[in-house]
Amino acid sequence: MPADKPPLSKQLAYACGMIGWSIMTNIIIVMLPYFYLPPSNARLTPLVPQLLLFGVFNIMSAITASGRLVDAFFDPFIASLSDKSENRKGRRIPYMKWAIIPAVVFCSLTFCPLVKGESIHNAYWLVFTLICFFMGATAYIIPYNALLPELTRTGAERVELSSLQQVGFVIGIILSAMVNNFADWLQSFTHITNRDTAVQYTIWGLAIFAGLVMLVPVFAIDEKRYSNSQPSHLPLLPAIQKTFGNRNFKYYLISDFSFYMALSIISSGLLFFLKSLLGLPESLGGELMGSMVLVSLVFYPLVNYLSKKIGKKPIVIFSFGLLSLVFIAIFFLGKFPIAPKLQIYALVLSASFPLASLGILPNAILAEIAQTDAKQTGENREGMFFAVKYLFVKLGQTLGIALFAFLTVYGKDPGNDYGLRLNGICGCVLCLLAIVFFSRFRECDNARD
Repeated sequence: MPADKPPLSKQLAYACGMIGWSIMTNIIIVMLPYFYLPPSNARLTPLVPQLLLFGVFNIMSAITASGRLVDAFFDPFIASLSDKSENRKGRRIPYMKWAIIPAVVFCSLTFCPLVKGESIHNAYWLVFTLICFFMGATAYIIPYNALLPELTRTGAERVELSSLQQVGFVIGIILSAMVNNFADWLQSFTHITNRDTAVQYTIWGLAIFAGLVMLVPVFAIDEKRYSNSQPSHLPLLPAIQKTFGNRNFKYYLISDFSFYMALSIISSGLLFFLKSLLGLPESLGGELMGSMVLVSLVFYPLVNYLSKKIGKKPIVIFSFGLLSLVFIAIFFLGKFPIAPKLQIYALVLSASFPLASLGILPNAILAEIAQTDAKQTGENREGMFFAVKYLFVKLGQTLGIALFAFLTVYGKDPGNDYGLRLNGICGCVLCLLAIVFFSRFRECDNARD
């Protein structure tokens, strides 16, 4: 029997899961370098030494890479288990339910340093907590995203559900970017005077809230009712080989990797750009993210309309091009003959359309790739497609954070900021690479249906 189409209430419940996951992962991206290696005017205590490994990688780059490297091998394993699951409650929801607690616990512990000062022991602790956090987050997001093609029937439905999912993602970005705002309010209404403590309490509260929101789709969606996909019987390695054998998927993957690496540079660097390049308070970060997201919401109907009229590929390529110009502008921040606040607002608002289109369309495109592959091969490997995607997303995020952290060696403080500016050039190059590879992607004939 065909599965029922989820009503709007269930689609909104599905989007809630992305809010929680986005809050925690973006807290790691936004706050990790800032909390452990803060600029000199941030009111925070440096917690890890600014060491170079092999004369190239600074310690924060090595820490983030270690956590992601272990997690990278965990992604396909979770996807394979989920794809082959014959659980009577569904292939996806049972895995999501049990992943939430470790994700919340280890996101919180990541910001509990062992030593209240600069110490190599904090670096070892970070490696452990990040590995555990990423594994918990993976066990949730891989089955969660595999539900997208299973809950939708047409290209239009996939874009609509992906749009709601993206709304959840950007809400998570906003809340994670407001850590310093919440910490300011916490200090105003309590007797907490230590800035490090206020930031820690804020992150713990947000992690708990994120976990509660991630429970919404677990309890609200009856997977057996709204999805009738069948378990895959392919072993792990053949499933990975067949997934990588999809030509369209490879071009999609490389461009998506470049995008997330570039996006991590912006996310990791925003507070540094504010404090060091423009001399603005870090609490402005939440306000900026909120403005960017609200403006991007205006473009959602336009993205949905254009995807039906001209297809998804031209919109994605245009968005990469616009984002490359945004990165070029980062190099010149603080040098334009206009007020610093106006400079940063012009920058983030220019990124609103790319944020909308590159948030909505890639997951809808991947859902189409997975469903087309299932029709051609007879194997439902949606989880494996999303696992490989998120493997490359995580590698992109890791290398983005690592690149940003590495370049801070060449300057991250007011008056000594060349390393921060170099991040703009690197981001531009990554967006141009994404254009080159995605231009070779072939959009499915039924992608606009």
